[in-house]
Amino acid sequence: MSQILSERVNIRQALVPAADRYNANPATDVFNLKLYETVAFVINKGAGATGTAVVTIEECDNAAGDNPVAIPFRYRQHDAGAAQGALTVATAAGFTFAAGADRLAIIEVEAASIDQAKSFVRMQLTEGVVDATVVAGVLAILGKPRYVGADGDLDPGLA
Repeated sequence: MSQILSERVNIRQALVPAADRYNANPATDVFNLKLYETVAFVINKGAGATGTAVVTIEECDNAAGDNPVAIPFRYRQHDAGAAQGALTVATAAGFTFAAGADRLAIIEVEAASIDQAKSFVRMQLTEGVVDATVVAGVLAILGKPRYVGADGDLDPGLA
């Protein structure tokens, strides 16, 4: 098996960076956890010292995001360059990503924790009470593929 990280995980842009990322309460792309055992959504927040967002994870029926249902998950949040924050369990109501510039949030979901009839997941961002400009983007890191070449992006020679 390759030791190169980018050949062991599938890194996707879930929400492109934007100058007002929380505006209009965006949801990320939808990811299929029948193909992977885990996904980590990484919010990388730059400028925006006052803006907050409630972060939730939704399981969905399909890749279109139909019939979303909020579910519990785990997360960490910390300042960029600082040690990772404590792993915290969030209920289906989610958590508020703290205000402050140059912050990271890592949101983790395991396929075993979702309804197997709803194998698709996405992250929902709901802008806080204060409408503040926040520069941010979101990556999705899909890990532990269930089989070689799960979605055609991983190197079939990894087996």
